[in-house]
Amino acid sequence: MQKILLKSKIHRVKITDANLEYEGSISIDEDLMEKAGILPYEKVNVWNINNGGRFETYAIKAGRNSGDIIVNGAASRLVQIGDTIIIATFGIYDENELKNFKPVLVYVDEKNRAVDIVK
Repeated sequence: MQKILLKSKIHRVKITDANLEYEGSISIDEDLMEKAGILPYEKVNVWNINNGGRFETYAIKAGRNSGDIIVNGAASRLVQIGDTIIIATFGIYDENELKNFKPVLVYVDEKNRAVDIVK
């Protein structure tokens, strides 16, 4: 049997911009993507702590160490600059992969820079 589990999350990052005219996605600081194991074009869930909104999109790279978290396209209507969000990914795992399984949890400071990584 396969199970769907949290693969990684970037916890409590702040939205730095929202761009309605871009064709879609969420731009994430490349350093944060790497630390969370998120690949370009990977599906992500976005949970807005400020308004309770939730949506799915795909990740693209923003500049390394820029602190940028930019919601693009139609989803930009669901956030405000300064909102606090959680970005989460999930994976499908066989039961034999679960013995020592732990998701990657990336915690950030007020400038969206990683301060703690739990694996």
